[in-house]
Amino acid sequence: MLPEEVEALLENVRDGDLSVQEALRALRYLPVDDLGFAQLDMHRELRQGAPEAIYAAGKTPEQVASIARRFLEQSSAPVIATRVPPPTAALLLDTFPGAVHREVARLVIIRKPGLGDASPPTGLVTVVSAGTSDLPVAEEAAITAETFGAKVERVHDAGVAGLHRILGVQDLLHDSDALIVVAGMEGALASLIGGISSAPIVAVPTSVGYGASFEGLAALLAMLNSCAAGIAVMNIDNGFGAAVFTSRLLRKKGS
Repeated sequence: MLPEEVEALLENVRDGDLSVQEALRALRYLPVDDLGFAQLDMHRELRQGAPEAIYAAGKTPEQVASIARRFLEQSSAPVIATRVPPPTAALLLDTFPGAVHREVARLVIIRKPGLGDASPPTGLVTVVSAGTSDLPVAEEAAITAETFGAKVERVHDAGVAGLHRILGVQDLLHDSDALIVVAGMEGALASLIGGISSAPIVAVPTSVGYGASFEGLAALLAMLNSCAAGIAVMNIDNGFGAAVFTSRLLRKKGS
């Protein structure tokens, strides 16, 4: 349930438009809704500013659909399902008219029908990825940030092997309110951008690479040891977490 929805509920009780019993029914699932196989955090939007997402990997398609249905019943916020396998995506698309499957990002976004257009974007997030192989993580970050209300620009396949590709977008990097930098292999792109931009940077190492890249560990350690001070670093392949972090930055900046 969104903060404004709780506020409206309380105002309706105050004004006599809603009985106490009706309000209690509306709040019956707060703060935890126990589905037996999952305990849903219905207060996360109130506490953290963003609703709980559904990590679909390891869950059955039916479990993901049940969780999504309950979230949609209790809030007008979009439901985000991450790491969605194809069979689960197929069931969600068949079950929810407002579902959109973003295959590259392995995301399904479900919106309540009839809510109208989304609010105008607030803040500019630029997602920069080093290689085409990093696209699944980069798009997970970009689409999640858009769902949370940011305007997102993308700069893909701009790794350090071709420095001119970054130098050509310096104005965009400077104009951005936050940057998400996604890179595998040696992970040097975050340090490079950290040296030429004053925007807050969230670096995401990816598992792209082979041999001594150790499935993203080399990129993770490179980003953690960057000479460019002030870079925040996510876990390997965690594009969703990077988008959540930048959404909090933008929300605080706008408040």
